[in-house]
Amino acid sequence: MFPLHDDNPTQDTSVVVYALILVNVLIFGYQVSLPNFQLGEWLNNWALVPKELIANPSKEAIALFSSQFLHASIFHLVGNMWFLYLFGNNIEDQLGHWKFLFFYLLCGVVAGLVQVITAPTSLVPMVGASGAISGVMGAYLVRFPRARILSLVFLGIFITAIPIPAAVFLGLWIAAQTVYAAMANPNLPGVAYFAHISGFVIGAIAMLLISRLSKD
Repeated sequence: MFPLHDDNPTQDTSVVVYALILVNVLIFGYQVSLPNFQLGEWLNNWALVPKELIANPSKEAIALFSSQFLHASIFHLVGNMWFLYLFGNNIEDQLGHWKFLFFYLLCGVVAGLVQVITAPTSLVPMVGASGAISGVMGAYLVRFPRARILSLVFLGIFITAIPIPAAVFLGLWIAAQTVYAAMANPNLPGVAYFAHISGFVIGAIAMLLISRLSKD
């Protein structure tokens, strides 16, 4: 399944979502402009490397933030930015601009830390906004479970677009991430599934707490 859009309009312009997308695109443009010998040094300085964070947390802590703005490929970037655009606008609308930015970065940091804990000796650089965006998706599930997400569904050689409840779409998504995480080796290059899962969980918990506090 691939989400196309939802039926969940916003009341305010999603300036933080748009700013995050712009910053990510600009950084990726700079990243791909670097020659190979400089790119390696760039990633070593700004990507999140679990073993280096464990060995020198005070020096490497900045990578918990900077790694959220790096991407491995154009497909990685476009996929992440589309999910941020689709799900982030409604959460920014709910939280407000500055609270949303804090929420987004917090989810990304927690996701990065959990991934580091699962592979503390790994030297594989971690990059991408997936952990933070997973937090946004967890919050969306809590806040808008009945929203309809028009999604491309692949049925063999046939492709169709079906409106799917957010609870079903996001439930299937996190279930798939959990299955993939159980089969993957976090010490090897690949997708940081534990970052996806932990980001999703912290985002959902945070939105539950925010919703409860707002009712008190």
